[in-house]
Amino acid sequence: MFDTHIHLDLYELEERNRIVEAAIGSGIEGMVSVSMGMESCLTNRELVLRHNGRIMPAYGHHPEQSPLDEEALLVLCNWIRERGEEQESFAIGEVGLPYYLRSEAENKGHSFDLSFYLRQLEGFIQLAAELHRPIVLHAVYEDAETVLDLLERYSIRKAHFHWFKGSASTAARLISDGYYISVTPDVLYEPEIRELAAVFPLNRLMVETDGPWPFEGPFTGKQTEPGMVRDVIREISLLRGLDEEKVAEAVNDNSRNFYGWNC
Repeated sequence: MFDTHIHLDLYELEERNRIVEAAIGSGIEGMVSVSMGMESCLTNRELVLRHNGRIMPAYGHHPEQSPLDEEALLVLCNWIRERGEEQESFAIGEVGLPYYLRSEAENKGHSFDLSFYLRQLEGFIQLAAELHRPIVLHAVYEDAETVLDLLERYSIRKAHFHWFKGSASTAARLISDGYYISVTPDVLYEPEIRELAAVFPLNRLMVETDGPWPFEGPFTGKQTEPGMVRDVIREISLLRGLDEEKVAEAVNDNSRNFYGWNC
């Protein structure tokens, strides 16, 4: 199985190594370790070199933090280009728009300038188009529509909306464009995610943990680890009335095909 979205670099060093080894030992074929910024990118690249073939890095700058200035964005994009010149396997991510950061500011009555975040995102989307790489997106609710506009403008073919949340019309547009979403362990208790997982096309569905993000319900008090994707797959099969093995085969094939894994 595959955990298609995890922040391995955010775990403590000793815990990180244990989690990776435990995941591999338990049959997890691959993990997509997404980046928060340059330092995170460097850590993820080290993990790739240590666990060849098991970890797919995604290089970028997470949007729920201050955006990069033009010089820093150029430095990061040029570093990613160098990885492409070396013919390394990677995706672009985690990138997107700061829905939660913006909502928090606006709820406090503060203005929020989205233009810098849009400039940054467009830069990463251009890079994904230039390098022909998959892109991993943090884009929920109305932000997803804005991101879809940009993806379509640059004719992006491989886009992965992690932990997607949005309207039925946005989901339909995402499906029409041939893009993918991934479902987290909150599918066991969150009505909005349960409804989505029950109807979204199985051939466009993947699973993730977004670790070390903690979950509630049956996962309360437990450390988030890649093995939890088994619980996600089991719940999806129950929601859809399908054989668990069939669902596992489908989401695993989706992960392999989307990220080009040869595990």
